[in-house]
Amino acid sequence: MARKILKAMVVLIAFTLSCSLQKHYDVVIRNATIYNGSGGAPYAGGVAIRGEKIVAVGDVSDAKGDTEIDAEGLAVAPGFINMLSWATTSLLIDGKSQSDIRQGVTLEVFGEGWSEGPLSEKMKQEILENQGEFKYNIEWTTLGEYLDYLVEKGISTNIASFVGATTVRIHELGEEDRPPAPEELERMRELVHTAMQEGALGLGTSLIYTPAFYAKTDELIELSKVASEYGGMYISHMRSEGNQLLEALDELLTIAREANIPAEIYHLKAAGKENWGKLDDVIAKIEAARADGLKITADMYNYIAGATGLDASMPPWVQEGGFDKWRERLMDDAIRKKIKKEMVEKTDEWENLGLAAGPEGMLLVGFKSDSLKPLTGKSLAEIAQMRGKSPQDVMIDLVIEDGSRVETVYFLMSEENVKRQIALPWMTFCSDAGSLAPEGLFLKRNPHPRAYGNFSRLLGKYVREEKVIPLEEAIKRLTSMPAENLRIRERGKLEKGYFADVVIFDPEKIQDHATFEKPHRYSTGMQHVFVNGRQVLKNGEHTGATPGQVVRGPGWTGWK
Repeated sequence: MARKILKAMVVLIAFTLSCSLQKHYDVVIRNATIYNGSGGAPYAGGVAIRGEKIVAVGDVSDAKGDTEIDAEGLAVAPGFINMLSWATTSLLIDGKSQSDIRQGVTLEVFGEGWSEGPLSEKMKQEILENQGEFKYNIEWTTLGEYLDYLVEKGISTNIASFVGATTVRIHELGEEDRPPAPEELERMRELVHTAMQEGALGLGTSLIYTPAFYAKTDELIELSKVASEYGGMYISHMRSEGNQLLEALDELLTIAREANIPAEIYHLKAAGKENWGKLDDVIAKIEAARADGLKITADMYNYIAGATGLDASMPPWVQEGGFDKWRERLMDDAIRKKIKKEMVEKTDEWENLGLAAGPEGMLLVGFKSDSLKPLTGKSLAEIAQMRGKSPQDVMIDLVIEDGSRVETVYFLMSEENVKRQIALPWMTFCSDAGSLAPEGLFLKRNPHPRAYGNFSRLLGKYVREEKVIPLEEAIKRLTSMPAENLRIRERGKLEKGYFADVVIFDPEKIQDHATFEKPHRYSTGMQHVFVNGRQVLKNGEHTGATPGQVVRGPGWTGWK
C-alpha cells in the first residue's frame, strides 16, 4: 500500500513539475510551415504570442496557449504590408478593413501625393463640400492627428502614412499653377518637418495630377531634403508612366541624389502599348542607379489595368484652381472645343491616359450622382454609342453632370510586363485601392478588383500557378522588404520581440475572385490573421476585433 501511495506521489510530482515547466502564452500556433519573412527556405515549427509581441518562433513543444491553432498543412508568415492603400476614407466608414484583412494585409500605407493632413480650415471645408456617399466629420488638422483619430475610432489593420506633397502645396498655394515664393516654400518645409516629427514615413507625390503637376523638380528636392533629415523616403507616382516614362524616372533619380534620400516608384508600369518596350530601359536605369549607391525601389499591383479619374484624360491647364473651376471651364464652348482637340492629340506635355487606353479600354466605375449610377461598369465606347456622341464629348459631359472626376479603370499594361516586374528583386506590392466590403455604401461603386484581390492574386496566380517567383520570395517582398525600406521597427518578420502581425493561409488554396465585371468578391484561402497579437480573422471570418495601431516613421519624436 505504501509503495502505491509513493508511486502515486511520484507521478503527481512529475506531472506538477512538467506543468510548471510548460510555458504559458496567449496564443500558440503549432505544426506550421514557417516563412519568417527573410526569404529563406521555410521550416517546420510554431509561433508563440504573448500580448502584442511574438515571444517564440520554432520549437514550441513546451508551450501552452489560451488559444491553440493547429496549422498542419498551412503557411505561417508575417502580416503583409500594402505599400499604397487608399483606405484613408473607407476605414472612417468601416474600420474592419475586410477586403485587405482577408488577404493577410496587416499594415496600410497611405500618402500618394495626398495625405489626410496637414489641413487648413479652407481645405477642410472643401473636403466636406465635395463628399459623395461617404460622409464623415473632420476632427483633425495634422497628419499625426488623423492617424491617431483612426486608431481611437477602432480599426483592424495597422496604419502608416507619407506626408503628401500635394497636400502641403494646397495648404500654402491653393491649386494655382505657379512656383512657391521663398516664404511659401519655407512654410511648406515646416509642414513637412512637423509631419515627419509626428511619424510620417517620408514625402509622397503624384505628379500626373493637378495641382501636383505644377510643382517643379527644385520644389520637390527642397521638400525631400526635409524628409531626408529624419531618415524618410521619397515615394512618387512619377510625372509620366507612358510617353515620358524615362524622363520621369530621371527626375526621380535626380531628386534622390540631390536630396540624399531613398526613393520608391509607386505602382511601376509602362503604360500604353507603344511604351511597353520601355521597360527594359527602366530596369536598366534603376539597376545602374542602385549599383551607384542610390536606394531605389518600386512597388506594383498585379493587373494590366489601372484606375483613376477622367481628369487623367484632360489637359492640366483646364484643371487649375480646383474642381469647380475645371467644371466651369468645361461648360464654355470655346474652351470645350480646345480641350477636345488636345484630348486626341499625341503629346509629351502631359499624361493622357484616355488616349493611351482608348474608349474600349476605359470602364466608368464610380459616379457621385444616382442618375448616372446605371452606367457603372460600362466602357466609354458603350456610353458614347448609347448617347450618340464622341468619347471626348461624353467624358466632358460626365464630369459636368456628375460633379466629380468620375472614377475610371484604364487598360494600359501588358501581361508579360506584369510578370517581368514581379520577378524584379527590388519590387514590393500595393493595392492602390481602399479596403472595402461587399455591403452597404461600398456597393454603390465598382472598385478595381485589386481592392479585393491584389495580394492573393500574387500568391495564387503568379506564385502557385505560374511560378514567377517562389513563395518564400513573395512573402519576403510582402513583409520584411517593405518594412526595411520604410525603416519600420519590429515588424515584417516572425522574430522574437517583433509585433505579432501574423497570417496563416493555405498556399494551395489562396485565390482572388474579384473581376472587373464583379469586383466585390472576397479572396479565399487566408485562414487566420493576428494584428498586434489579437485575432482579427478566424477560420476565414472576421472576428470584429480592432487592434490596429499607428506605425511611425524613423523621425517620430516619441522614439526613446
